[in-house]
Amino acid sequence: MTTLAAVGIGAGIAATFLHWRPFRVEIEGPSMSPTLEPGDWALAVAVGQLRRRDVVVIEHPTRPGFEVVKRIIARPGELTSVGRLLRSDEFWVEGDNRGASTDSRQFGPVTRDRIRARIRLVYWPVSRRRIL
Repeated sequence: MTTLAAVGIGAGIAATFLHWRPFRVEIEGPSMSPTLEPGDWALAVAVGQLRRRDVVVIEHPTRPGFEVVKRIIARPGELTSVGRLLRSDEFWVEGDNRGASTDSRQFGPVTRDRIRARIRLVYWPVSRRRIL
């Protein structure tokens, strides 16, 4: 491999990293079970287009600095499970294990600026490895 090719590959990797800004998330608690189990390690990437059913990392609205993982149930302009119409910057999030989840049903909708990342891949344990 030539030096120029190595530099090109390195630049491509760096550009991809800067664009997606990936980071590791360790799942704690049962609120996203069975999709995500306590002890799962997942790869999260910078938020782009958000769709209903995406699994996202959010900053808890009433606990600044505390991040939780939830699923987007409704997007701006949609009606929530409790009959509320979401404003242009609001998302409704819930845990997959509703009986063990503190989510929008308790703290209300979350604004776009509270959504930190989208979970893309569960990579540990190996037996649970998959793309979300």
